Amino acid sequence: MTALPGRRASAESPAGAPDGLPGPGRFAHLQPADGACLMEAAALLASGRFTDTPAGTHPALAALARVVNDTVSDGARHALWPLAADLADARPAERGYGPLLVGTVVDAARRVCPASRRLARHGRACRRRTERLARAPAAGPAGRVADLLWWRGPGRRHLEHALRVLCAAPDADDRLSLLLRQAVAQARGRAGGRAPSGEVHCNR
Repeated sequence: MTALPGRRASAESPAGAPDGLPGPGRFAHLQPADGACLMEAAALLASGRFTDTPAGTHPALAALARVVNDTVSDGARHALWPLAADLADARPAERGYGPLLVGTVVDAARRVCPASRRLARHGRACRRRTERLARAPAAGPAGRVADLLWWRGPGRRHLEHALRVLCAAPDADDRLSLLLRQAVAQARGRAGGRAPSGEVHCNR
């Protein structure tokens, strides 16, 4: 993703955000002086590197956060900015987390389009994979390759389709903001971190 020409993020840090972060803005940025997306802010907090794919964030969660950041209004983005600190350390090790998160996003999209057979199929596929991996032994090299192939193939496609549905909803700001807050709390809980107080537990 590239930054929009001539677009600069606000220099004012949102209330509740960690000190020293660049101002929030849409899309990726070349340097912190131009602002930062939510994942770039998380990477700065985690390692000081300016990237939107920090190692401490599960790739499915990072993909969700990037779409939410780039879609919601400026006001909603400012309200989500304090999540950067929790996204910096949100990578559950369990193999079933990826399909669990994608299935959660698909279920949210089905509430927008309950008659969608495609979303229903994607939701069933995610649930089956989550259940299968919950019973599977720890991943060896073959398992890690299989998980990567799933994420780069059907997992990413399921997530992107569900997010397109959610982004087109008339109340997309509210739906996407709540979804990301719930996803971050869930990931932090599964990674052993402490979910932010007041949170609901539940493209690249």
